[in-house]
Amino acid sequence: MVAGLPYGVRKVVELGRALAMRPKLLLLDEPSSGLNVEETEEMGFWIEDIKHDLGITVLMVEHDMGLVSHVSDRVLALNQGEMLALGTAAEVQSHPDVVEAYLGGADDDLPASAGAAA
Repeated sequence: MVAGLPYGVRKVVELGRALAMRPKLLLLDEPSSGLNVEETEEMGFWIEDIKHDLGITVLMVEHDMGLVSHVSDRVLALNQGEMLALGTAAEVQSHPDVVEAYLGGADDDLPASAGAAA
């Protein structure tokens, strides 16, 4: 029974079930959620094989930037539904709007009154 398999193996089974439908486009929502580092690396290899060996386009929502960087040709960063940047993983990760939205700006550590005065 699939339910008795380890979580990481169940994620691979989910990929297999989706691939059994012979899709042209595979939509993945947080494929690495709940996986450890080793399982996430394996998921990256599976996604790469799906793209290159099977020729399937993969659209994925993912927050693990290591996985995103490994498997993505193009990355779109959103903040509250608005596009911040589109490009390679490196371009998007270094984009000033992305850095500010996800890491915070220089004024974020200042009290509200100091930020207003600056």
